[in-house]
Amino acid sequence: MPERDFTEDPVLAAQPLAPCWKTIGTLGDNSCPRLETCVRCLNCAVFEEAAARMLDRPAPLAPSVLALERAPESADTRTRQQGSLVFRVGGEWLALPATALRQVHEARAIHTLPHRRSAAVLGVVNVRGVLTLAVSLAALLRIDAAAPGAPSRAVTPRLLVTEWAGATTAFPVDAVEGVASFGAEALLPAPATLAQSAGRHVRGVTHWRGRSVGVLDAEVLFDALARSLR
Repeated sequence: MPERDFTEDPVLAAQPLAPCWKTIGTLGDNSCPRLETCVRCLNCAVFEEAAARMLDRPAPLAPSVLALERAPESADTRTRQQGSLVFRVGGEWLALPATALRQVHEARAIHTLPHRRSAAVLGVVNVRGVLTLAVSLAALLRIDAAAPGAPSRAVTPRLLVTEWAGATTAFPVDAVEGVASFGAEALLPAPATLAQSAGRHVRGVTHWRGRSVGVLDAEVLFDALARSLR
């Protein structure tokens, strides 16, 4: 596909790559003249360009840089229990530290992007009017997404919206179970099945509500995501 010169299009030139779909587009007052031909913002080059720029966003800082920016932790801080959200992807129950989470939403449509550079990138999703990169944890962690999960009180698919090093990412998951609190001393080595798939992304395993839950290492997870987008 040839590169588009947005400066040659008077409509695109007049509209900066801001969320115009919320003001003059289909989520706004529908006054945008491009809707006469595009019908929906999803078919518009402005929307596509904004989505494509998300893939060119700066990569999150490496864990070593993040460590330098953090204050030294005491032994009491390291052993303190940490709250994590427990959710299911395929047949695996996982937990992500609550410090990386911003919102939990109902599942919603994900719009694919052309020329994706990573198999883990599903596309973009509209989260409260903001285009957010949607990423498959199953692909990123090499988990069989088709594997059935154990019955749960919350079987409704959800969308986890995370923020790490200034970057916002949405992860579709099969179910959300709740928030668990545990310390590092409570973690056990990951079983062979989880170790082969999620591998170094998992700090260890804890038992919670009769389930074996793999606790994700947020720094390693988002570092892997950043590398997959390069």
